[in-house]
Amino acid sequence: MTATHCPYCALQCAMSLHPAPDPAPDPAPDAVPDAVLAAPPGGSASVVVQGRDFPTNKGGLCQKGWTSASLLGVGDRLTTPLVRGADGELHAASWDDALDLVAERATAIAAAHGRDSVAVFGGGGLTNEKAYALGKFARTVLRTANIDYNGRFCMASAAAGANRAFGLDRGLPFPLADLGGAQAVLLLGSNLAETMPPSLQHLTGARGRGGLVVVDPRRSATAALTADGAGVHLQPVPGTDLAVLLALLHVVWAEGLGDADYLAARTTGADAVRRSVAPWWPERAEQVCGIDAEQLRRVARLLAAASPAGGGSGAYILTGRGVEQSTQGTATVTAAINLALALGLPGRVGSGYGAVTGQGNGQGGREHGQKADQLPGYRKIDDPAAREHVARVWGVDPASLPGPGLPAVELLRRLGAPAGPDAPAGPKMLFVHGSNLVVSAPNSTMVTANLQALDFLVVCDFVPSETARLADVVLPVTQWAEEEGTMTSLEGRVLRRRQAVAAPPGVRSELAILADLAARLRSPVHFGTDPAEVFDELARASAGGPADYSGLSHARLDAEPIPGLFWPCPAVPAETGAPHPGTPRTFLDTFPTADGRARMIAVDHVGPSDDLRPDAPLYLITGRVLQHYQSGAQTRRVEELAAAQPGPFVEIHPVLALTLGIEDDAPVRLATARGAIVAPARLTTSVRQDTVFMPFHWSGAGSVNRITTDATDPISGMPEFKVCAVDVSLAGTVLAPALPTSVEVLR
Repeated sequence: MTATHCPYCALQCAMSLHPAPDPAPDPAPDAVPDAVLAAPPGGSASVVVQGRDFPTNKGGLCQKGWTSASLLGVGDRLTTPLVRGADGELHAASWDDALDLVAERATAIAAAHGRDSVAVFGGGGLTNEKAYALGKFARTVLRTANIDYNGRFCMASAAAGANRAFGLDRGLPFPLADLGGAQAVLLLGSNLAETMPPSLQHLTGARGRGGLVVVDPRRSATAALTADGAGVHLQPVPGTDLAVLLALLHVVWAEGLGDADYLAARTTGADAVRRSVAPWWPERAEQVCGIDAEQLRRVARLLAAASPAGGGSGAYILTGRGVEQSTQGTATVTAAINLALALGLPGRVGSGYGAVTGQGNGQGGREHGQKADQLPGYRKIDDPAAREHVARVWGVDPASLPGPGLPAVELLRRLGAPAGPDAPAGPKMLFVHGSNLVVSAPNSTMVTANLQALDFLVVCDFVPSETARLADVVLPVTQWAEEEGTMTSLEGRVLRRRQAVAAPPGVRSELAILADLAARLRSPVHFGTDPAEVFDELARASAGGPADYSGLSHARLDAEPIPGLFWPCPAVPAETGAPHPGTPRTFLDTFPTADGRARMIAVDHVGPSDDLRPDAPLYLITGRVLQHYQSGAQTRRVEELAAAQPGPFVEIHPVLALTLGIEDDAPVRLATARGAIVAPARLTTSVRQDTVFMPFHWSGAGSVNRITTDATDPISGMPEFKVCAVDVSLAGTVLAPALPTSVEVLR
C-alpha cells in the first residue's frame, strides 16, 4: 500500500494505492496519429484506489479521484520522445536525438534573437520540486525573463488581493476543517459540489445553521445546497459580484454591524473604504446586480450576526474563480477582504477570508518560481535582497538573473510576433510543462495560431494533448503515481506525493530532463534529479521568504503522524530544541505588513470588459462539470468519466430557448467578437434568462475558450474567462469556423 494524494485539484484528497492483478490497458483512441503510438502503451503496473482518512477529505473522493488509477494505463500514453519530421508528422526518436535537437534550437534561437526569445510556460500540476527546477532552469540556464504558468489563469487575482491587503498570499490562511464550526459561510464564484465534492462536508455546520450563502449566476449544485432553509442563493447579473460585495459592506457600516475595535486595532484605510461604499446602498446595487435590496440586507445581517463582534460562532468569506477571472478580479477580491475586515474576521480562530485554489499545486507552483515576477519562497524578482539570497543558493551572480517577464496572457499574445512600434519581437521558442494551452487558454484560436507561428515548440506531457500535437518535440514524462515529490494544498499544507508504480520504460521525470538539457547547454549550475535533494535546495532558497519551507524536508514530512505541515515553517537551530511546528493559521497575532496591520483599499465596480451590445445581447459564462478537470486531457481519457459527460453543451433557460426557437439537444451557435462555436442545447432553469453557460473541458468545434475574451485584470494579469457578450442562435446549417488544418486531428 502506498499513501499518497489525488492527482487532480488543490483539495489534494488523501488516498492509498494498492496493487491490482494484471489489468488490461485501455484501447487506443482512434483519433491518435500513428506516430504517437510508435511505442507500446504505457503502464507497467496498475493500482486500486482507496480513500484515506485525512482532515480535508475524511476518506471521501470524487468521481475523478476514484477513477484516477485509470490514467496510469491509458492506451495513448507517451513512452518515447517524438520529433516532427520533414513530412510534418511526429515520429519516434531517441532521447539523445530529441534533447540534442532541443538544445541546438534553444542555443541558435537565443543567439539570433536574444535570451528572452526562448520562453517557458509551466503548470499548476507540477510538484513543488519540478516547479522550482523549471523556474531555476529558465533563469539560470536559458536566462530568460519569460516564464509564467497556467496558475495565472487560476489564482492571480486572489494572490494580488491578498498580498496587498495582508502582505501574504496563502489560499486558505487556516485549515479547511475550521469551516465546520462556522455559523455562516459566504461563497462567491465557486461550485465546490462539482469541483471539490469532498469539501462539502465542511459546510454542513453552516448549512445546519441556515448560514450558507452562495453567489453564482447559475443555480449550481452548490447553490442548490442553500434550499430548505440552509441558506441563501444570490443570483447576480454576470460580472456584477463586485457590486454585491460593495452593497453588503454598505449595509454593514450603515447599520453599525462592523467590528469597530478590530478595525481600529488591526487595519488601516477603513475611512476611505467607508466613503467609497457610501453610494452603494442596496436599492442602487439592485439596479446593477439584479438582486433584491432586501436580500442584500438579509445577507449582510446574517454575516454580521455570525461574526465574533455579533456574538456568533464565526463567519468565513471565500472567493473562487467565478469572481476572480475578471478584469476587476483583484478589485472583487479586495472588496471581499474589505467586508471580512469590517466584520473582524481575518486572523481570528473560527473566522476568516480565503481563496479556494483550483489546481493541484496552484499554491506551491506560484511560490517557488514559475510566475513571471517571482523567485522561490514567494520573493519578488526585482528585490535586490531576494536576488542575492536565491543567487547564492544557485551559485550564480545575482546580476545574471533576469528581471520580471511577461505575464501569461501577454506572453501568449506575443508568441511568434514580429517587432512592432511599441513592442519587441515576441518569443520564438516555447517550452510547455503541464499545460494544455490549446484548450485552456482564453481566446484559444489566437493562442493556437501563435503556437503554430513559433520557430520551435517543446511540450512535456504523458499523453498526446492538443498542445502536444502541435509541438516540434514531445518529451514523455512521469505522472503522479510514478514519482516522488511534494504538493501544497489549498490550505497551505505541504504534502508528500509518493511513487506507487514504476514508470513505463522510456519515460523520464522533468527533473532528469532539465538536468540533461542544462548539461547540453553547458550550464555550470547544478540540477539535481533526486526529488528529496531538490526539495532540500528549494527549502534553502525559500528561507526567510514569505513562503518559508526551510524547516521542511521529505524525511520530516514522512514522519508526521498526520502528514503535511503548513507553511511558513522556517528552520530552527538544532540547539534551540523542537523544530518549527508549521503555521496552520496565519495572522493570529499580526499581519506581515510594515506596521502589522491589514490594509483596506477602496475599489469600485466597472463591469465586464466585453459587455452586452446589440449584436451580442446575452451573457456567456463558463465553468466546470463534476466529471472533468481543466482541459480534460486526462479525464476525457477515463472511460467512466467520458461516458458520463461525453461532450460540450450549452445550458439555456427554457424561456430564452423558446424565444430563440431552440429545443433541447438542438445545435446552438454561440458567436462572440473572437469567433463562433457550436454545441447542443441543454434546457434548464438553473441558469438566468439573460445568460448561457458552457463548460470548457473539450477541444474542437465545441471548445468554449475559442470565443472567451483574453482581456486581463490590470493588476493581476488574470484573463476574464468567466463572462463575455454573446449572440445565441439555432445553428441550423451554420457551422463553427474550422480550426487550422494542423489541429483538425484534435479530439
